[in-house]
Amino acid sequence: MVEQASTPYLFADMLARVHAICAALAKAGGWPEGIDFSRVVVEPPRDPSHGDMATNAAMVLAKEAKAKPRDLAEQIAERLRADELVAKVDVAGPGFINLTLQPIVWTRALATILREGADYGRLAPVPGAAKVNVEYVSANPTGPMHVGHCRGAVFGDALSSLLQFAGRDVTREYYINDAGAQVDVLARSAFLRYREALGEDIGAIPEGLYPGDYLKPVGQALAAEHGDRLKAMPEAEWLPIVRDKAIAMMMDEIKDDLAALNIRHDVFFSERSLITGSTNKVAETIDFLRGRGDVYEGRLPPPKGAPVEDWEDREQLLFRATAFGDDVDRPLIKSDGSYTYFASDIANHRHKFERGFADLIDVFGADHGGYIKRMQAAVKAVTAAQAVLDVKVVQLVKLLRNGEPVKMSKRSGDFVTLREVVDEVGRDAVRFMMLYRKNDAVLDFDLAKVIEQSRDNPVFYVQYGHARGHSIFRNARESLPELPEEEGARIAFLRGANLEKLADSAEHDLLKRLALYPRTVESAALAHEPHRIAFYLYELASEFHALWTRGRDLPYLRFIIDDDAELTKARLAMVQGVVSVLASGLAILGVNAPDAMR
Repeated sequence: MVEQASTPYLFADMLARVHAICAALAKAGGWPEGIDFSRVVVEPPRDPSHGDMATNAAMVLAKEAKAKPRDLAEQIAERLRADELVAKVDVAGPGFINLTLQPIVWTRALATILREGADYGRLAPVPGAAKVNVEYVSANPTGPMHVGHCRGAVFGDALSSLLQFAGRDVTREYYINDAGAQVDVLARSAFLRYREALGEDIGAIPEGLYPGDYLKPVGQALAAEHGDRLKAMPEAEWLPIVRDKAIAMMMDEIKDDLAALNIRHDVFFSERSLITGSTNKVAETIDFLRGRGDVYEGRLPPPKGAPVEDWEDREQLLFRATAFGDDVDRPLIKSDGSYTYFASDIANHRHKFERGFADLIDVFGADHGGYIKRMQAAVKAVTAAQAVLDVKVVQLVKLLRNGEPVKMSKRSGDFVTLREVVDEVGRDAVRFMMLYRKNDAVLDFDLAKVIEQSRDNPVFYVQYGHARGHSIFRNARESLPELPEEEGARIAFLRGANLEKLADSAEHDLLKRLALYPRTVESAALAHEPHRIAFYLYELASEFHALWTRGRDLPYLRFIIDDDAELTKARLAMVQGVVSVLASGLAILGVNAPDAMR
């Protein structure tokens, strides 16, 4: 059995060793005090033939060392060659250092997986790290969720899980846009369905109202609750009644749609509460900005190029957004005296900061890309630059079936609903494929392709890798009957394997991929990019399937060797490593890890 020290994981451990070497060289060479080693990285080389790891230490520290990068690289390399984990060190180009590690490093990494199980790759909380607020979905409560909402919902949920796995304190938040003109349009649309529920022939839905059949249940509920009393009221009286009912029912439906995707939020925060609560948070925020000199009465120049929705040629109250990095200053109050959407959004983000969040992440749809600079400027202003806002834009989803665009939904009137897609292909396919492309790239989602059982369907291929691992365990009990069925007992049993039996280069390649998982988690969390986990899982599954296939052609590589229990046990330990990491990554993405597949 090979023992391994606990975390830090392999790349973090090697980085610490490189830092220690550089610190020793700095002390011996009289480098300046307080050198920042944070620029030094240890990462996989772009070309695997160059080794297992590469570091830029000599390139970024040469100036402080007052040495040529290559000369400094040779000094660092000389010390690295003395490290027990390092088999070979090469200095390349102007001063890059490539490392090839001893084989025992990879079996030790597997021992770590067997010891830590589901916690392998999980990062410890950083003391003093800011609490994170991730705001995602936040679809207008004017109808059922569509496929575009689906991508942002899955992205935000997976990002939240990723950050939590990386040791962060995360709150998932949904901002309910229930204070704008669109909810009054919703109320008028629902009132029409209310009249219909009372037996009135409403004819064609007028232009400007929501046409989908999804508001019929709202009309029926209003009729059941109020009879025909609302018809006798002037609009100013019935509108708030109908609006509240419609919003409540739409939010219930949205929550049901989210539940179908296994998406949850910790907070549902109402925009209207900013204005109607015990204090008017929007007015309070404007006063706060006024006190700091960040708002003024002024006139905006006409926009260049495309028309701007919130531009009015008049003297008005403006936020000095340009002082915080935006392109133009922004209006806060409309000509009718109501607040702009932006004013409410500023108050919302200030309120988050007051609730203790200094790390803010907003997930925007593709049509809100122009909103990013102003929101980042606003956060900088209302938090005195103590909070940071990262905005992640999710691009459009093109819904296809066998390469052809999918027709719109009759129920929604003008789009395909999220629920229809989930019901057709299943939650796992939707979640994985929504993440199997970077968030800012347009996604082609083919309903026929995502249910294929082939390597070309990534979600099937990854899940099948997990199921194949369990199938190997079931088959192994014929020649190794003492192998426990229960996972915890099985892992404990496999911890006793002689992992040095794993000597083939293909096995080492698979172990190297497993050792990369903690670094993948860390880098994906830092970049706010959960797609990196999906990509990693597909690569891991591909290497696992390829090794299994080689075993069919080369019997000595099979996972189960009937006449060699010791080698079988070692290879089953490797299979357990794959199963554990696949399950962990799929859990981050919110995708099921099945033990068997048809």
